Amino acid sequence: MRVNCLRISVTDRCNLSCVYCHPARDRDFVQDDEVLTFDEIHRIVRLFADCGIENVRLTGGEPLLRRDLPLLVTRLAAIERIRELTLTTNGVRLKQMAGELKAAGLDRVNISVDSLEADNYKQITGRDVLSRVVEGIHKALEVGLQPVKINAVILRGVNHSQILAFAKISIDVPVTVRFIEYCQTSEGTPAADDYVPCREIRSVIERAYGPLSRATVRPSNGPALYLKIGGAIGAIGFIAGRSTRFCRSCNRIRISSDGKIRPCLYSDYTCDIGQVMRNGTSDGQIRNILARAIGCKHTFTRPDSLVRGFSMRKVGG
Repeated sequence: MRVNCLRISVTDRCNLSCVYCHPARDRDFVQDDEVLTFDEIHRIVRLFADCGIENVRLTGGEPLLRRDLPLLVTRLAAIERIRELTLTTNGVRLKQMAGELKAAGLDRVNISVDSLEADNYKQITGRDVLSRVVEGIHKALEVGLQPVKINAVILRGVNHSQILAFAKISIDVPVTVRFIEYCQTSEGTPAADDYVPCREIRSVIERAYGPLSRATVRPSNGPALYLKIGGAIGAIGFIAGRSTRFCRSCNRIRISSDGKIRPCLYSDYTCDIGQVMRNGTSDGQIRNILARAIGCKHTFTRPDSLVRGFSMRKVGG
């Protein structure tokens, strides 16, 4: 599988405290002087583009907390070989920023929403801000950050009751609702033994709405299976990262907010490209390091492992 997608975290800070991530309870943040600057991020992306990266996703933490983010979007969107620039957000600040991000060159957004019921949402995230997130979704659609994808992590006994509510959205609204199997995101979060498999989620939906049919959602170069309810204007996606294995077909590489390349989420191997840049290394030398990181990505694939010190908010989703 050709590695052509880069996910780069612009911050490890977040304004929510989700039960499967706990960023507000974990105060071990990257120091400000260690976080990649916009100049450093631009340089890394430009050199990664030379190595075949075509799609870039800005992540966090919560990327909309990064000051002046539209300025970074403008610079990255201008890199000739980058075909798509996207962002994953919790949507809390999206209403205010969607228009500016679109104007800066952002193509589309993924929005993490784990419940459509206000009290349940607050239980999961620690904040009563669901109405702001919903406004952000509608604003993203309004300004053309499409296709809008809504990511929902289903936890048994927590938000399992929300499956049909999410499915119904895809009938009435032109969004793609994606169900993501829960995987442990740090040593301090719940074990994944009681996750809800995507096949079970699909079964719940089909009992209510009948058999799902294939759907075309672009871009579709990731691990999601896309289907739709009959007559729906949106689609439903299933990302079965726990019950199935798609490691060999993974086309992604990640960089943490402090400049560490991680070829695989669950491998302890990293390459500190941030430190390399700060040592005055030339573009040519950095390009060679990036090419090697891409080339050996699958050497470090470690499904079903959780390395010590791993934290999703530090790595980027």
